[in-house]
Amino acid sequence: MSQPDFSPAAERNKQPILEVLRQVLPANGSALEIASGTGQHVAWFAAGLPLWTWQPSDAHAGGFDSIAAWARQQGVSNVRPPLLLDVLAARWLPDDARFDAIYCANMLHISHWATCAALMHGSARHLAPGGRLITYGPYLESGVPTSPGNLVFDESLRAQDPAWGIRQLEDVKREAARAGLQLSERHALPANNLLLVWTRPA
Repeated sequence: MSQPDFSPAAERNKQPILEVLRQVLPANGSALEIASGTGQHVAWFAAGLPLWTWQPSDAHAGGFDSIAAWARQQGVSNVRPPLLLDVLAARWLPDDARFDAIYCANMLHISHWATCAALMHGSARHLAPGGRLITYGPYLESGVPTSPGNLVFDESLRAQDPAWGIRQLEDVKREAARAGLQLSERHALPANNLLLVWTRPA
């Protein structure tokens, strides 16, 4: 069996994220992870939230073996086989597919801006009543000084692709509102990242 891919950042932040997920999620449910990458997050969350069923996905199938390998390493049985899912696609999944949570980490700043609207609208389609979209990563906030590290990171992203970059939280909130979602919780996490919870108003 091949060794799974490894992300140092995912290894550092998986436990702080899990601790917040335990606060904001009910005891059990089903979750879709968007842009699963190496699979470190989904395997760790599956072990830490064993009454949840986790559906990993990614726009590229090249990482699927790594996702499966991390699930095997954690010894979890509540991670489904990964799905090929491009958030920009008009149809993600069958129309009746519903999840209690949709989780997406570190995608918005390393993809074109169109993925933000696509994430919000696709999540609104596939969240069960009372479900939550959870996003994690760096954001720029009005009235909140940006850390030097995030400024350097933003510059490096834009040097790679001018369409990339850390997003203004207000811009993300507007896209969410167009999809019928609003920001309900903001959690500050290490390394100047935020975990945000988006819900549909009753």
